[in-house]
Amino acid sequence: MSMLPPSEFAPGLTVQRIAPPLKLSDFGLIAFDMDSTLINIECVDEIADAAGRKAEVAAITEAAMRGEIADYKDSLRRRVALLQGVPVAAMQQVIDRRLQLNPGAETLVQACRAAGLKTLLVSGGFTFFSDHVRDRLGLDFTRSNVLEVAGGALTGRLVDQHWGDICDGEEKRKMLLATCAQLGLAPSRAIAMGDGANDLPMMGAAGLSVAYHAKPAVRAQAMVSIEHGGLDRLLEVASPG
Repeated sequence: MSMLPPSEFAPGLTVQRIAPPLKLSDFGLIAFDMDSTLINIECVDEIADAAGRKAEVAAITEAAMRGEIADYKDSLRRRVALLQGVPVAAMQQVIDRRLQLNPGAETLVQACRAAGLKTLLVSGGFTFFSDHVRDRLGLDFTRSNVLEVAGGALTGRLVDQHWGDICDGEEKRKMLLATCAQLGLAPSRAIAMGDGANDLPMMGAAGLSVAYHAKPAVRAQAMVSIEHGGLDRLLEVASPG
């Protein structure tokens, strides 16, 4: 691929360092961030709303996504601690009433599957929501965080998993690389798609990085930046045929 400077490929769609059109079938894996990428909300902020602490938690989330908080794990622990006492039923209400797939999500996933790609969801969010999104979209692999529950309510803590404690940016990168290895793919045949600073490590490891309605630092580094429209606008750059 030729290395080109940033240019507006189409209205609301910027490309840099690549020369479209690409072919989706040249890739073997696409990895998605969840909150504000595949779905329309930041789940931790919506859970906090049930505790009357949305503004406080959302401020930490926004700073973390802009890359202003160096220690993502600490920022997540701080936010989760503020969720103590929220009933599990309130999280189900977030799914039922607020969580929606972002425009073009189903179309893009279907096109990737038809082109032979496997799909990976890697999230700094929580399995309660990522399992729902995985099942709804039929995704192949997931990695996210587990909220500790006792007596039907959140304890304000996270549960350690066999791979580590928290899925942060570095863990997203590791999971992308491990999934590539499992599938026998070079990382250059992976696509990584996200919106926040903790997506940059996996985007840097992938052959094609895509920013979706992203923070400025992420747009600046991504090869494709979707600023208007749905996730399926990637298909304008990487044709499904």
